[in-house]
Amino acid sequence: MAQRECQERRHKRVERLLSDSRLPLEKSWSALDLKRLPAKVVQQARTLLEGSFVDRRENVLVFGQPGSGKTHLLAAISQELVRAGRKVLFRKCGLLVQELLAAKRDLKLPRVLKNMAGYEALVLDDLGYVQQSREEMEVLFMLLAERYERGSVLLTSNLPFSGWEAIFKDAMTTAAAIDRLVHHSVIVEFNVSSYRAEAAKKAKQLRTEPTKPTVASEANKPPE
Repeated sequence: MAQRECQERRHKRVERLLSDSRLPLEKSWSALDLKRLPAKVVQQARTLLEGSFVDRRENVLVFGQPGSGKTHLLAAISQELVRAGRKVLFRKCGLLVQELLAAKRDLKLPRVLKNMAGYEALVLDDLGYVQQSREEMEVLFMLLAERYERGSVLLTSNLPFSGWEAIFKDAMTTAAAIDRLVHHSVIVEFNVSSYRAEAAKKAKQLRTEPTKPTVASEANKPPE
C-alpha cells in the first residue's frame, strides 16, 4: 500500500508539472518522426533525454528552417524531463517578451524573473521572430543574463547567429547574448526541409493523381 501511495503521489506531481510547464503535449517523443531527422540530430536528442545537461546548467540551441521540427523536438525532450520530475517552462519567445515588458511597467520584473528561476529548464520557442523595439531586447537580454550558469535555456531559432543583431539591435549586446548562451551549450542543426511543406506537397500530389480503375470496374467494362 505504501508503494502504491508513492506511485500515486509521483503520478499526480508529474501531472501537475506538465500542466504548469505549458508544453504542447501533442508534441511528444512517441509522435516525433525520427526517420526524417539526420543521424547526428537523433543521437544528440537521445543523449539529451538523459537530462544530465540540466544538472550542468547547459543550454540547448536548435537551429533550422521554419517547419523543420525544432519545436517538436524540444517539446518532446522537455516532456520527458518533466516525467523525470524536473520543472520546465515552455513559452513562445514573443509572448514571453511581452509578459516581461508588462511586468517591468508594473514594477514586478524582479519578482517574475525570480519565479522563472525556479524552473530548471526554460524553453524559448521561435527566438528569430523577436525583432521589435530596444525595450523588448533589453528584457530578453536581462532574462538570458539572469539564467546564465543558473538554469538551462532551450531555444529554437530560424536565424543563425549572424542574424541575431536584428534581435538585439547592436553588435555588443548581440555578442554578449550569444556568449552567455554558447558558453555551456549543445547546438543542434536541423538541415532538413519543412515538415509542413512536405505534407502539403504530398496532399497536393494525392489530389492531382488520376484515379486508377479498380479490378471490378475493369471486369464490368464492355468488350470493344
